[in-house]
Amino acid sequence: MNRYPLWKYITIAIALLLGFVYTLPNFFGESPAVQLSSAKVTIKIDAKAQARVEDALKTAGITHDGIQLDNVGVKVRLTSTDVQLKAKDILEKTFNPDAADPQYVVALNLLAASPQWLTSLHALPMYLGLDLRGGVHFLLQVDMKGALTKKLDSTSADLRTVMRDKNLRHGGVNREGDRIVVKFRDVETRDKARFAIGDSQPDLLVTEAGDASEPRLVATLKPEAQNKLGEFALKQNITTLHNRINELGVAEPVIQQQGQDRIVVQLPGVQDTAKAKDILGRTATLEIRMVDDSTGALEAALAGNPPFGTEVYTERGGQPLLVKKQVVLTGDRLTDAQPGFDNQTNEAAVHLTLDSAGARIFKDVTRENINKRMAILLIEKGKGEVVTAPVIRSEIGGGRVQISGRMSTMEANDTALLLRAGSLAAPMDIIEERTIGPSLGADNIRKGFHSTMWGFAAIAVFMILYYQMFGVVSVIALASNLLFLVAILSLLQATLTLPGIAAIALTLGMAIDANVLINERVREELRAGMPPQAAISEGYERAFGTILDSNITTLIAGLALLIFGSGPIRGFAVVHCLGILTSIFSSVVVSRGLVNLIYGRQKKLTKVAIGQLWKPAAATVNGKK
Repeated sequence: MNRYPLWKYITIAIALLLGFVYTLPNFFGESPAVQLSSAKVTIKIDAKAQARVEDALKTAGITHDGIQLDNVGVKVRLTSTDVQLKAKDILEKTFNPDAADPQYVVALNLLAASPQWLTSLHALPMYLGLDLRGGVHFLLQVDMKGALTKKLDSTSADLRTVMRDKNLRHGGVNREGDRIVVKFRDVETRDKARFAIGDSQPDLLVTEAGDASEPRLVATLKPEAQNKLGEFALKQNITTLHNRINELGVAEPVIQQQGQDRIVVQLPGVQDTAKAKDILGRTATLEIRMVDDSTGALEAALAGNPPFGTEVYTERGGQPLLVKKQVVLTGDRLTDAQPGFDNQTNEAAVHLTLDSAGARIFKDVTRENINKRMAILLIEKGKGEVVTAPVIRSEIGGGRVQISGRMSTMEANDTALLLRAGSLAAPMDIIEERTIGPSLGADNIRKGFHSTMWGFAAIAVFMILYYQMFGVVSVIALASNLLFLVAILSLLQATLTLPGIAAIALTLGMAIDANVLINERVREELRAGMPPQAAISEGYERAFGTILDSNITTLIAGLALLIFGSGPIRGFAVVHCLGILTSIFSSVVVSRGLVNLIYGRQKKLTKVAIGQLWKPAAATVNGKK
């Protein structure tokens, strides 16, 4: 009746062992580190950069606890924060001799201090939020007017293309404030242009203006199009910020929308505010221009006499390239960029997808420039770098473009990522800036740990005094619940914040309710005269329905917080929902496994007075044996 088969005990033992293994890394904490990553598109972090880092630290007499190379950059684990700062200065001088034009990003970081055998099992500690680890907090204001201006400038170019395709003569297409004004010489042409614009630009509200001598069309963005533009600007800016902040090596940055036109950026573990602001400002703009391959043009440019309308850039591999200043296409027309392979040569390539207007422009340019080179540039902080400069072999239509030649699979992946990141859809300004020191974060951790520990201790004392042996079983089940919860949070690499610690404390208080229900149900069955073994079985069976109902209703509330909440509320909800799931398993499965192990093989048990549930059969109850 109260015996588990062997496989159930093995399942519980394996679950407890895995919980212990994945909880263990949280006790080792984190060690200070320095991270080296690339600040430019054409510079790659590889094994050579790792060797340079090791040589620079060895020359300076700085000892370290290991150097690793990953997809972000080179990371050096160090023994203390003082050594960390010294190592940062050494690497800064070694890799960025020209402070005005840094080639690399050297940032302070934190790495898990777990032993190698734990790391090999992918057992890593939980990430700590800004309030626990310390770091920097920014509130960014998105310039929606700037996004509108950028959209109208782009639309003006589209209108010129429409006029040219329809062979409609006009007196100029100009942006005046928040509207686009198109001038014509006669009313008939204006009327034809209005229908053409209406067909090609459904987001524009076009009205007639002027008189018969100076007919004009005035186009403005429809209100719904402006709202859509604002939403797109926020989403694109958030995506771009994610890609840029990855260079800082922040384990779990928080980048989310706040209100209609603001973005919150939280970088736990980052104490270098200046470096973080620098990274936030590094947003690349994609530009496509034609290469000037005229005879002697490049030599003249290198001699200091560039032809009019050209400038010199550096191609991948360090070769100079003469590029025309006229921009053929910008990243605003790019909708997607994916790595792949050339179907003919099987070389690594990047496949680009353009919007309708970009496809038309690209088709015209490629038709007119066959066998000429086209440069694809990324412009950062006013400085451009040539990602690639392929030769146009034929007219390219349909909006799908392939970039190939002289690039590896890794370079194709990197190029696609950078092109997808694109540029900011709208300018942003930092309107709020806060730095939370690591000492304050450590104090928050200490207080949160103590509150959870004392809460657990108070529950344990009460349960043991009131239910005696069953109280001990309940406390063990509660401890296993805490073990499972921390293990799952670590396995999911969740971010723990102060609200998360509050959710853990709340979970402990709610989890013990299930054991109280079980214990009281067993006590009621004993009072009703049921034999102890049967009372144990019935107590667990009948209490399970109540436990399930109460936890489901609480889980629904937690899911509502998770779906509709944001920031700290979501952090609380994640821990709360996971805690409910682990508490059901620990309070029912683990506790019953222990009870079955202790009492399941005892053939005779006696009822005892209220206050303790049972003890071996030598006792006397109500004057009877």
